[in-house]
Amino acid sequence: MRFFGLKTCDTCRKALKSLAEAGFSPEVIDVRKDGVAADDLARIVSQFGEGAINRASTTWRGLTDDEKQGDPVALLSDHPTLMKRPVIDADGEWTIGWKAEVQAKYLGD
Repeated sequence: MRFFGLKTCDTCRKALKSLAEAGFSPEVIDVRKDGVAADDLARIVSQFGEGAINRASTTWRGLTDDEKQGDPVALLSDHPTLMKRPVIDADGEWTIGWKAEVQAKYLGD
């Protein structure tokens, strides 16, 4: 299991704690510190499309209108903190966010 997130993100910290309590030991990839490999970024965007971009973030609000219209892969490559988090790759099955349905998938009902 690979976990793409930010160490400073409260949601990511909650998700990691819950996953650890459930017996998972994910490989954590800090999108700011470690970056995201080009093939992983392409896979995330192909899997989630525009939903991979966190439009509620301060980074998003700081972009120009032209930047906001750019290619999502290029946008996330230039601004990895724009990625909606966490993104989890569990043996080729990808999830995004930490809403109830994602929690149920990994933690059970």
